[in-house]
Parts: sequence; structure tokens; C-alpha cells
Amino acid sequence: MVKDKFSALWLSYSSISDFLSCPKAYYYANIYKNPRTGRKIAIINPPLALGHVVHSVLDMLSTLPVEKRFIKPLEQRLHTEWEKISGEKGGFRNPEEEENFKQRGLEMIKKISINPGPIAKKAVKIKEDVPYYWFSVEENMILCGKIDWIEYLEDSDSVHIIDFKTGQREEKDDSLQFPIYYLLAKNCQSRDISKMSYWYLSKSEELQEVILPDEKDSYDRIMKVGLRIKLAKQLNHYKCSKDEKMGCFACAPYEAIIKGKGKFVGINDFGKEVYILLDEQVSL
Repeated sequence: MVKDKFSALWLSYSSISDFLSCPKAYYYANIYKNPRTGRKIAIINPPLALGHVVHSVLDMLSTLPVEKRFIKPLEQRLHTEWEKISGEKGGFRNPEEEENFKQRGLEMIKKISINPGPIAKKAVKIKEDVPYYWFSVEENMILCGKIDWIEYLEDSDSVHIIDFKTGQREEKDDSLQFPIYYLLAKNCQSRDISKMSYWYLSKSEELQEVILPDEKDSYDRIMKVGLRIKLAKQLNHYKCSKDEKMGCFACAPYEAIIKGKGKFVGINDFGKEVYILLDEQVSL
């Protein structure tokens, strides 16, 4: 089969998570386009806005030499980035709610300033903004994703994959996030992967190391979901996985936006229309 990036099925941790949560939500988040504008749609809310800002601040640091990362205070960087999602742009319903989330972000950034750990050490930066590789030429699938931080370990000339978490929930043991990142790091940079860790910034100053995924098992698990997504696209069949009478937390917000119940607040970096929803606008 000839490689064609435009006809390929692009798989990522977020798109796979969407599908496993609800195939209809996957359709709305990854395929559906506003018929009036031709743009895809996205939803913003305070937890997502908080995560976006903290990740943006840390991503800036990964591009800087170690000695220059902390010349400008991280709190100042967060204030600057926060302006991009302030008010309705971040889904905040009032100034009090926004201030609460901003303080949470400042606490996380302060934690890193005091105890930077791997942030104060050498990092590897993959050239592409969103790394990708041909996961399966035969099935016409590409695996892509952005890894939060890749620490360079000089002693072993290897890398340590780190994912920053800004929410309260811990990743499940059967999560596909690190299997996906493992394959991406293995195929998009040259060094061995010797460690992988989560950093739950709202809870801990320490990283939580995980067991390295098995390469074949990771491939098989991702392929299994990829084939399900491919079939759904071929059949154009994206049925909600929940009892529609009970409502679905994953696809209901998108359906509310499509019905005109959301408020448009801008265009994001991926060219998607961004909407906010008030809690009372979605009934589950």
C-alpha cells in the first residue's frame, strides 16, 4: 500500500480515549464539522483550561537550555499564558471560579519552582510539534501524540518519559497512554527508553514511576482499538455506547453544541471552533 497521510487513520491517546468512552463522542470530537463553517468543534471547561496553561508553561521550558529555564519566574510565565484562556475563553462562569483555578495552577508551578526535579535537567525535544509514525502501513494507520517531557539520562544515554497530570484522578492501570507514548518515543527518537513516570502535580512533589510497557502487547492493544475505529469509519456507524435514555456524559455536551446550546468563544491552535457550555445546558 502507498503511504498517504491524508487518507490514513490517525490514532492518538485522546482519539482512542474518545472512542473507548463513546464512539459517538469520537465522531463529534474527531470527524464532525460545522456545516456552516467547515470547522471541527471542541469544548473548553475550567479543568481543561487549567491543564492547557500548565502544560504550555512546561512545554516552553523544554525548548530552553537548562541554565535559562528559570531566569524568568515560572509564576510570571503562568500569568502570561493565563490571559489566553481568561474569562469565557476558559469556560469560567465567574471571576471567583477563575481565580480558584488560577491559584491551583500557581500552586503546581510553585511546586516545580521549588523542587524542579527532571525539569532542571537535560531534555530531548522531538523535532515535530506532534510526533507521529506509520503504525501500520497495511492497515493505513498512523500513531501520533505529544509527549509532555523527555528527560535525557546521561549515565545510560537513554530517556525518561514523563507525563504531567493536573487533575485529581490517577491514570488507570490499563490505560493506553504510556503504551502509546512508549511506541512513539521508540519510533520518533533514537535513544532507549529506560523509565516512564507520571507527575501528579496537584498531589505530589515526587514522580510516580511505572513499569515499562511491553512493546508487542502495546502494539496489539492499540491495533485492536484501531481496527474497531477503522470499521466504524468504513461503516459510518458511531453508536453511543450508553443507554440513550440515561444520557451519555461523553457525547451529550457535543450534541448540545450542535443544537445551538453552546457559546462560541474562539478558534484554537488546531483550527477548531471552541465552545463553552453551562452545566444546566446539558441534561444527563
